[in-house]
Amino acid sequence: MHTVARAAGVVAGICLAVSLGTPARAQTSPPATGTAHTEAVVANRASGTFEVKLAPQPTAHDAGGAVLGRMSIDKEFHGDLEATSQGEMLAAGTAVSGSAGYVAIEKVTGTLHGRTGTFILQHSGTMNRGAASLTVSVVPDSGTGGLTGLAGTMNIIIEGGKHSYELDYTLPKTR
Repeated sequence: MHTVARAAGVVAGICLAVSLGTPARAQTSPPATGTAHTEAVVANRASGTFEVKLAPQPTAHDAGGAVLGRMSIDKEFHGDLEATSQGEMLAAGTAVSGSAGYVAIEKVTGTLHGRTGTFILQHSGTMNRGAASLTVSVVPDSGTGGLTGLAGTMNIIIEGGKHSYELDYTLPKTR
């Protein structure tokens, strides 16, 4: 159990450190050309706050010296995105201070600027000797209901212990 507690600390540290870095603004890409999607899309930005609960889970593999951690994720989003999400996170810490990484997948269910449905977010975060990098993207073609066709990226901001988000996205116009 000591390993799980240590891994949970690594995961929390990675999330905080990566989020506190100055990530480059990822550009939202429209749907690829040449696809069956010919509807016009509208570019938007959604922003607001969120609460997150992380719960340590057992890992299935020996890390061979590295610290591996697995966490469940439960979030509540407020603002332009009124939603909940559930997901899983995997993280690894190394013997080098300030070097680590994490990946996560979460399913978001709710309403985005008045349109209701679900979509999947994919996280990829890295700390390279203290230099942080984080990308959070909508998984292509994961939107359902009123969010079918959703594409975009999310910026996570942590200031003063409070979490907020900016979601730059495109979405086909409603008919």
